[in-house]
Parts: sequence; C-alpha cells; structure tokens
Amino acid sequence: MILLVSISNQVKAQENSGTLPKGFVYAKEVIPKLRTDLRYYSENNFIGKPIDGYNKPKCILTKEAAQALKKVQQDFEKLGFGLLVFDAYRPQRAVNQFVKWAQDTTDTKMKNQYYPNIDKKDLFKEEYIAAKSGHSRGSTVDLTIVSLKTGHILDLGSDFDLFDKKSHVNFKNVTKNQRSIRLMLQRRMVKHGFKPHEKEWWHFTLAKEPYPDTYFDFSIE
Repeated sequence: MILLVSISNQVKAQENSGTLPKGFVYAKEVIPKLRTDLRYYSENNFIGKPIDGYNKPKCILTKEAAQALKKVQQDFEKLGFGLLVFDAYRPQRAVNQFVKWAQDTTDTKMKNQYYPNIDKKDLFKEEYIAAKSGHSRGSTVDLTIVSLKTGHILDLGSDFDLFDKKSHVNFKNVTKNQRSIRLMLQRRMVKHGFKPHEKEWWHFTLAKEPYPDTYFDFSIE
C-alpha cells in the first residue's frame, strides 16, 4: 500500500553516486541485528516484478528514523525478538511505477495474493495507491516482528501489503494473540517516536521526520 500524503515540494531525481545523500544511512549499519525482506527488490510484491529504483536489497532511512528504530529493536531484543523490514526509503520513480500499474486494470497477476477482495480500479479511491508516498521522504518503514533465535515471523493476522480491511490496525476479526502482537508492535514504535497508520499494521512514520515536505528519488544502491 502507498500512504496518501499532501505535497508541498518534490525534489528532482537525484542519482546515487556511490554514497548516500546527506542525512541518510544504511539501516543495518546502525542496527546490526536488523533483518530485512525487501519485497520491492524481488518479484514477491503486488506488481509481481522488481520495482524501479530498487537496484540493491538495501534498507535506507534518514539518520533520525534509523536511530529511533534502533531503540525499538533494542526493546525487542530483550525479549528475544527483533524487527524485520519489508520496505523503508522508496524512490519516487517506484511510486510512479505503482501509479502506472494501478491505471492498467488488465494486469491482475498478483490479485489473489495482494488484493483478492477489491477491484483494481478502486485502488485509488480506497487510497491504497497514490501519487506520493511517505516512504519517499525517508522516515517511513514497513516492518514486523521476528524471533532472533529461529527466524520465525510472528503472525499478525494478515500478510504485508494485503490491500484489505484485515490489515487495519483495529480490525476485529483476528485472534486474541494476533491482536496482542499488533498492539505490542504499535506501542513500542509509538514509544520511540513513530506514528502508526490505521489501515496498515506494519506501517510507521517518524513523527518528527527531518524532511516532511521533500520526496527523494535517488536509487537504492
């Protein structure tokens, strides 16, 4: 899913010259035990192929977001768990690809897995797809909880990027345990400065993000 956001400014495309732009870091350099499953680098996403701008399976965030996420990770490590990130910084060109894909209602290759209960033509109306994403500002992250010992991903009641009411934070038709895990994730993220997204249990944005009006487009290298 793509967060619908207001737009104040968009930076022009900035190509990566081997180093990250000022203010950005590779998350694993700040959080060594962080795990990733970067779906948009792979074919396992709602489009069904690697996404524009995801040239390497690297997790990039603003320095502020990475430092805040480190505190969340440390909280979970005390319990034998950690974070697994599905997506972090997202180039604007990737969002553009999402919009183009959503406009082609004949391409429903991944419908059964990612949007089984919604007509593709309604993705814009339901705000699952939009022209701008908070991810492109660098301080939004999609994640879940994983066991550090076994690598087992905890069951939160729906899969990442499922365009469905099941993914809403307060969806009632989940088990008591799934509900408890959703709340555990949300409380720890909020504790360390992140805002949840009510339609996506995995989606959080740093409340005091450093670039609230800037949408970056450097590729992930």
